[in-house]
Amino acid sequence: MIKVFGHKAPDTDSTGSPIIWAWYLSEVRKTPAKPVLQGEPNTEAAWMLAKWGLEMPEIIADVAPGEQCVVVDTNNPAELPDSLAEADVIEIIDHHLLAGGIRTRLPINITIRPLACTATIMHDLIGDEDLARAPRAIKGAMLTCILSDTLEFRSPTTTPHDRFVAEKLARDLGVSIPEYAAEMFAAKSDVSAFTEEALLRMDSKEYELGGKQLRVSVLETTAPQVLLDRKAALIAAMPAVAAADGADEVLLFIVDILNEEATLLVPNDFVRQVAEKSFNATVSGDSVVLPGIMSRKKQIIPALAV
Repeated sequence: MIKVFGHKAPDTDSTGSPIIWAWYLSEVRKTPAKPVLQGEPNTEAAWMLAKWGLEMPEIIADVAPGEQCVVVDTNNPAELPDSLAEADVIEIIDHHLLAGGIRTRLPINITIRPLACTATIMHDLIGDEDLARAPRAIKGAMLTCILSDTLEFRSPTTTPHDRFVAEKLARDLGVSIPEYAAEMFAAKSDVSAFTEEALLRMDSKEYELGGKQLRVSVLETTAPQVLLDRKAALIAAMPAVAAADGADEVLLFIVDILNEEATLLVPNDFVRQVAEKSFNATVSGDSVVLPGIMSRKKQIIPALAV
C-alpha cells in the first residue's frame, strides 16, 4: 500500500492533496494507496474533511524501510519523515522551490510547477476524463485546497490557471466561491481551542537566516484581532517553542485575509532588525503592520534579511 503525504503541521493543501492523489492512484492507476498526515490538520483542513464527508487520514510519526511513498506539497527533507531516505519514494508533486536532499532508489516522476496549489497540479495530471469519474468529495477537496492556498485569489502566488481550475470546479459542484470561501476562512479563524504553543507551530516552516535557525510561522485569518488580543501570550511562548524545536527564533506573521496585510510580532531586537531590513519597516513596539504582505512563499521568505 502506497502512502501519500505532505509536510509536517498539515494545512489544507497538505491534507487534501494526499486524499486526492491516493484516490487517483487507487481508482485510476489501480495501485492501492492511502493518504496519511504528519500531524493534526489545522482547523480549516478539519472543516474540509467534515464538509465533504472525507475520512480523517491516519497520522504517522515516520515511515518504514522500503515502504512506498508519494510526497506531495513539499520536497524539503526538513518537513518530511526522519526515515524517508530508507523508504521508497516513487513520486513527488509540489509547487514550492526545489529544496534538494531527497535521495531515491530508482528514477521517479517529479512534478514541480509554479502554481499556487498542489491540487491545481493534480487537476492537470489527472485530466478531465478521469476527473469526471471522481466523487464530489474529491472535487470538493480540490476546490478547498486551491481557495485556501490562494486566499480566494488574493495571494500573489495565484495564477490565472489556479483561478480557472477553481472556478471550473465550483461550477461543477454548484458552489458559490465567495460564500464557500467565507465558510472556509471562518473555520480557519476559529483558534480558540489552541494553545499559544500550538498556534506558533500550526503553519510553520524552518528557515536559516544569518546563521540562525528560524521557525517562520503564518496564521491566516479573517479575525486578526482575536490573535492580536493574545499577542503578549504568544510572544511569551516563543522562547520555549524555539528551544524545543531547535530554533533560535520564532517569526510569527498574522495575515489579515480581508485587509490584505500581515502583522509581525516583534519580541526582541533581532526580530526588529529583520523586520526593518526585510520589509523597510519602522518598528516602534512589539508588532509591526506590513501592508500587502500575504504570502510566506513569495513575499516573506524571499525578503528575509538581517
